[in-house]
Amino acid sequence: MTDEPRRARRDPGRTRRLLLDAAARAVSSHGAGVSVETIARAAGVSKSGLLHHFASKDDLFVALADDAYERFRLEVEARTDPADLAPGRVMRGYVRASFAGLRDGASSAGYWAVEAQLSVVPAVASAIRSSTERWESRLTADGLDREVMRLVLLATTGAEVGASVGAVGQAELGALEEQLLRLTASSAVLGAILAPQSEVASDR
Repeated sequence: MTDEPRRARRDPGRTRRLLLDAAARAVSSHGAGVSVETIARAAGVSKSGLLHHFASKDDLFVALADDAYERFRLEVEARTDPADLAPGRVMRGYVRASFAGLRDGASSAGYWAVEAQLSVVPAVASAIRSSTERWESRLTADGLDREVMRLVLLATTGAEVGASVGAVGQAELGALEEQLLRLTASSAVLGAILAPQSEVASDR
């Protein structure tokens, strides 16, 4: 055996990645109650090796939620058209990344399934709320009408839930994606329709 594989196995970044990937698989299979020993075994490291990188199971789960957010953020950036300068461009990247995961089995589809399993862990629930707030802030700053943004986010989440239980087929996913993308392009008109009546009345 050469020195290179041994160095790769000892690389902290690589080990951390192995642990996060193993944790995602273990949570998907066993839920949030999965043991540290099971995760460590799936990653090919000892329990003490896992605890060297993550002080507790909760720390590992929070890191897993944060990792899901970051990896999905990169997917959104990759699917945001640089030539699209209209309001809602980031929302359109968000929709494309979300539906690509659902349609093709890409990694983003699994991110939210894992987070749904971990949402019962208080520390992870807090991390998920923080990531949701970051997305809402970023998407609102992108110029999309806030009511439209929330509608598209909820519809996208509904599609993820529906696809996870087999209630939404591939053809329906494609049609819904196109509808949501069109909504973001006509947000000004739709935003006026969705605006609370109190706001409408105050403008008169």
